[in-house]
Amino acid sequence: MLEEQSKTIRRVEYTAPAFWIDTVDLTFDLDPAKTRVLNKMRMRRNPDVAAQALRLDGEDLNLARVMVNGAGTSFKMDGNQLVLENLPEGNDAFDLEIFTTCNPSKNTQLSGLYVSNDSFFTQCEAEGFRRITYFLDRPDVMASYTVTLRADVQQYPVLLSNGNLMEQGQLEEGRHFAKWTDPHKKPCYLFALVAGKLVAREQRIVSREHAMNSLMASVVWDEARFGLPLDLERFMIVATSDFNMGAMENKGLNIFNTKYVLANPATATDADYANIESVVGHEYFHNWTGNRITCQDWFQLSLKEGLTVFRDQEFSQDMAGIQSARAVKRIEDVRVLRTVQFPEDAGPMSHPVRPDSYVEINNFYTVTIYEKGAEVVRMMQTLVSSPGDEEGKQGFAKGMTLYFERHDGQAVTCDDFAQAIADANPNSPLAHLLPQFKRWYSQSGTPRLQAEGVFNSDAQTYTLTLSQSCAATADQAHKEAFVIPVSVGLLDAAGHPIAVQLQGEVQSPHIQFSKTLVLSEATKSFVFENVASPPTPSVLRNFSAPVNLDCELTEEQWLTLLANDPDAFNRWEAGQRLAVQAALRFIRGQHNPKTEAVLGSDYLHAMRLVLNL
Repeated sequence: MLEEQSKTIRRVEYTAPAFWIDTVDLTFDLDPAKTRVLNKMRMRRNPDVAAQALRLDGEDLNLARVMVNGAGTSFKMDGNQLVLENLPEGNDAFDLEIFTTCNPSKNTQLSGLYVSNDSFFTQCEAEGFRRITYFLDRPDVMASYTVTLRADVQQYPVLLSNGNLMEQGQLEEGRHFAKWTDPHKKPCYLFALVAGKLVAREQRIVSREHAMNSLMASVVWDEARFGLPLDLERFMIVATSDFNMGAMENKGLNIFNTKYVLANPATATDADYANIESVVGHEYFHNWTGNRITCQDWFQLSLKEGLTVFRDQEFSQDMAGIQSARAVKRIEDVRVLRTVQFPEDAGPMSHPVRPDSYVEINNFYTVTIYEKGAEVVRMMQTLVSSPGDEEGKQGFAKGMTLYFERHDGQAVTCDDFAQAIADANPNSPLAHLLPQFKRWYSQSGTPRLQAEGVFNSDAQTYTLTLSQSCAATADQAHKEAFVIPVSVGLLDAAGHPIAVQLQGEVQSPHIQFSKTLVLSEATKSFVFENVASPPTPSVLRNFSAPVNLDCELTEEQWLTLLANDPDAFNRWEAGQRLAVQAALRFIRGQHNPKTEAVLGSDYLHAMRLVLNL
């Protein structure tokens, strides 16, 4: 137990690196049994950290040479770390050269440099680069990379790495080389190398009208939606069957499991094609949200993953085109959240979107980090909405622009991202409630939202009372109130939307039929004015927060929502609830099969209206 506790890494113990790496020049002589790696680094001390020895991470490496400023130097090994103490003092940069060898053919972990199907591949996230060379293997050390690959031209005719191809040519004895330079600084977990006999398909991006596949569509969409262009001369995707993850966003050289690239029209389903589009988009969108701006430490994993899942969800919705298809995509995303993430939040694996500690970082690549993290970002978008921008897309885009203005080329935190979105929208609920909103990052568990409505015929008002609670989880007993955006609309008896106006609120020049209520207390009541008859409330439209909703409505009200709600998600939700109720009545024997249909005529009529959309 004591040994296990000693391995625990805690977020509060984060310290900046004692050294910075400005440039990295890597030369690989590729051989399956003995690959030689020459690592030349330009380094300097971090003046904000007390002077100390340089400790470089390494694993399964054979160390052959260490030189400082062109001369040999003393060093020692401390476990898997290479320790250098006799380094130049002061803030002047110095050159560190490390020569190692490794055996990619024996690397069955598929982490670092390995061989698959007679080709070389790499996988460095989260801590695989230390299996390639001794290095400061942490995400907050960002450097410029130049990579030279040398290999047998017959066995490995294609030599790829990050960035732009600067030079290539023939060497003696049937070998050749390729030199790549990445113009953008990156952490080492984004390093990539691929060498082998690859079948290539190339496409030049001439203009937006020539987008021809998922990658092209992703490039076009990101520039149109967020003003984020492709920042390299080329963008490459490589597929291999031996890959630990679904895909990896290495700068300019994405590596995929073949499942998410290759599809046979004879056997692939629509879902297969949709998954390929989503995953290809996801890895490309990391080019900015994860690569250009990356994580200060691995506790901030959702900074890149939650944000990029949100972006690939928005991309897939936009690619779906018509409104009903967009709604289907949203419903699919929520179903994943409810069936996979909610149980994780309620079980022994419960953890916050930003964990406070870990023993093994690879255990935190979870649906909470990804899918719930995406919902946290979506709530930010909702909370910066304004009249005329009901979904908050314009306000969120302003926040993204500020985020990149502040932090491009940096390793930052979830707090930095949230602050940028709030600062770009200073009059929004997000800006006013930001410290409390960030409990979504620190508290685990799925909140329960209760909605109860009362109609006052004399005052012609409708009072909707919202209450929140969150049960204790395996990792946290006490929960404080979250900031929960609750999108709400009202329908009259005929199913027509009612213009919503909150009591005491300044009249908006825009007629609004939907309103985002912000619940930041345990309980709060919202009074709607000018409601002439008992309404049917449509609560949590578009699933505006990752919560469990308790909203007791009559069967007639659920039918009203199914038949008429302008919000497609809540129409689907109403249909689900009604169908489940009918199924339960049937199972319990509470209906007469001789006189009653399992699904009543009102339900079938409402479903016809849905199908006629």
